[in-house]
Amino acid sequence: MMNNFKISGIIYLIICLILSLIFLSCQQKKEVPTRHPNIVYILADDLGYGDLSCLNDSSKIITPNLDKLAEQGISFTDAHSGSSVCTPTRYGILTGRYAWRTSLKRGVTWSYDEHLIDPDRTTVATLLKEHGYFTACIGKWHLGLDWAKDSAGVVDFHQPIKNSPNVYGFDYFFGITASLDIPPYFYIENDRITANTVDTVEAMQGKMFWRKGPVGEDFKHIEVLPKLTEKAVGFISEQSKTKAPFFLYFPLPAPHTPILPTEEFQGKSGTNEYGDFVLMVDDVVHQIEQALKENGVAGNTLIIFTSDNGCSPMADYEELATFGHDPSYVYRGHKADIYEGGHRVPFIARWPAKIKPSTHSPEVICTTDLLATCASIVGDSLKDNEGEDSYNIYPVLMGEKTEQPIREATVHHSCNGFFSIRKGNWKLEFCAGSGGWSHPTEPMAKEQGLYPLQLYNLEIDIEEKNNVAEQNPEIVRELSDLMQKYIDEGRSTPGVLQQNVGDTQFMPDDFSLN
Repeated sequence: MMNNFKISGIIYLIICLILSLIFLSCQQKKEVPTRHPNIVYILADDLGYGDLSCLNDSSKIITPNLDKLAEQGISFTDAHSGSSVCTPTRYGILTGRYAWRTSLKRGVTWSYDEHLIDPDRTTVATLLKEHGYFTACIGKWHLGLDWAKDSAGVVDFHQPIKNSPNVYGFDYFFGITASLDIPPYFYIENDRITANTVDTVEAMQGKMFWRKGPVGEDFKHIEVLPKLTEKAVGFISEQSKTKAPFFLYFPLPAPHTPILPTEEFQGKSGTNEYGDFVLMVDDVVHQIEQALKENGVAGNTLIIFTSDNGCSPMADYEELATFGHDPSYVYRGHKADIYEGGHRVPFIARWPAKIKPSTHSPEVICTTDLLATCASIVGDSLKDNEGEDSYNIYPVLMGEKTEQPIREATVHHSCNGFFSIRKGNWKLEFCAGSGGWSHPTEPMAKEQGLYPLQLYNLEIDIEEKNNVAEQNPEIVRELSDLMQKYIDEGRSTPGVLQQNVGDTQFMPDDFSLN
C-alpha cells in the first residue's frame, strides 16, 4: 500500500513538473501575430490640397469625414502625386515607378489606347496576392485597355478585354475605362462590359462636361460614383467574412468632370457645384469607414486617402474665390502644372492598431511609395526591377524618428512633359512656364524671354514667386546632375541599373549649363 502511495506521489510530481514546464513555455512563447492588415487605398480624382478643411484653415468646404480620418490617423503636409495628371500618377501608384520611364512621356492614355503597364511588371496587387491577400480594383482604371477589334479595326465591345486589371494582380475589377468625361461609357466587370446594348450619348459642356461617345444602357453619369461606392462597400462586407486579408484599390471618378453632385449634396457646401461634389467624396469616405466598422475589421485596416493631382481649373477657381475658397491653398498653379498646386496633394492614413492618432508629418513622400511600403508591411523586399522609384514610408507611418529624409529627392512631371526635381527645400523646374495649363505657357515664356529654368527655395518661398536659378548656379548644377543620374540609372532608389523606354530629355533644348 505504501509503495502505491509513493508511486502515486511520484506520478503527481511528474505531472506537476510537466504542467509547470508547459506554463513556462507558454509564458516565453511570443504572441502569435495577427494577420496582415487589410489595406484600403482611396484615390480622389482632381481634388486639391486646399479642399480639405483639416489641411486648410481657410477652406470654405468643410469635410467632416476626412477631418475625422485625419484626427484618427496621420496627415502629411508635403505629399506629392507622381504626376500632375491622371494616368501617370495611377501607373506610379500601382508599380512604384515614374510613368515617364515608359512610352508615356506626356499627357494621359485615351479612349482606345492599349495597356500601359507591362503585364510582367510587379504591382501592389501582385505583391499582396503573393502574401495571401484577396485584391480588388473598384473605380476608374485609366491605364489603357486592349479592346477586341474586328478585321476592319472596329471595336467589338462585347468581346473580352485583353490585359484587363485582372492581369495586374486584381482578383476582382468593377469600374470604368478612364475619366468620367472620356468615352466609351461602360461599367466593366473583370474583362467584360456589363451592358447588353450600346447607344451613343451626346456631349455636355461646362462643369458637367463629357465627350460624345458609346454608352451602355445601364450607365448614367450621375449614378457612377454612388454605384462604385456601393460595390466597394459590398466588397468589404463580403471579404470581411473570410480569413484572408484584402486589398481594395478604390480610385474615384470624382470630383473630376463631369461635376455631378446628386440631389442630396446640391447646395450643401455653400460654394459651387464643385464644392458640393467634394462633399460627396467626403461622404464616400464615411461610407467606407462605416462598412469597415460594421464588419468588425476597422481596427486592423490601413486606410489611405489621397488625390491623383491638384484641382482642375474646371472647378472654376474664380467662382470659388468669390466664396473665399482656393482649392490649391497657398500653392501656385493647379492640375497639369509643374508648380506645387499641380502635384502637392492631401494624404491621410489611418490604422488604429498601429498609427498614432492626430499626428502630422512634414516628410516629403510620393504616391509611388505605396509598393515599397506594402512590401515592408508584409515583411517582403523589392527586387531590383520592382518599384524603382518607391520608398518605404512605413517608419513614418509608425511615428519613428529618422535621421535622414526617407526620399533622397522627388521628381515631378507636368501634363506637357516637363520635369522638376525636389531635394530638401530646393526645387528646380526645367521650364520657364508652368509646363501645364497655367500661364505663361512654355511658348509664351520663350516669347517673353524668361529664364528657361526656375529654382525656388520652398522654405522661404512656398508660393514659388522668386526664381533664384541665376543666383544659385551650384544648386542648379547639383540638381541637374541628380536628375540626369535618375534617368541614366533607370531608378531613383538604390539598386542595379534599369532601363527606361525611349529617350528622356529634361533640360530645355536651347539651354546648357556649360
